[in-house]
Amino acid sequence: MADKPSVLFVCVHNAGRSQMAAGYLNQLSGGRIRSAGSEPGDLINPVAVLAMAEEGIDIAAEQPKLLTTDAVKASDVVMGDATRIGNSTTPQAKTSSTSDQSATKSGDGSNA
Repeated sequence: MADKPSVLFVCVHNAGRSQMAAGYLNQLSGGRIRSAGSEPGDLINPVAVLAMAEEGIDIAAEQPKLLTTDAVKASDVVMGDATRIGNSTTPQAKTSSTSDQSATKSGDGSNA
């Protein structure tokens, strides 16, 4: 793992929550932060853009991106709303614990 871990935030449309989370963490850490969605929308939610702008964080240029297996594999940490993204097409999600940083589980939504 590099000095700063690669983090992937995931939600269904990648148009609000995951974009905002990535924006906050990128602002705080300057790390390798990305976001994606299992069913990406066409545009970032303008309310999310406005809310982040009020915090001094510009996510207006971001675009919703499709969640891929490659994106998950390239990430040290994957965080998401497991109740919303779990389906048969969701790529495998990584999980971690203090004893095993390389554990993976199937993308059934329980560990996304």
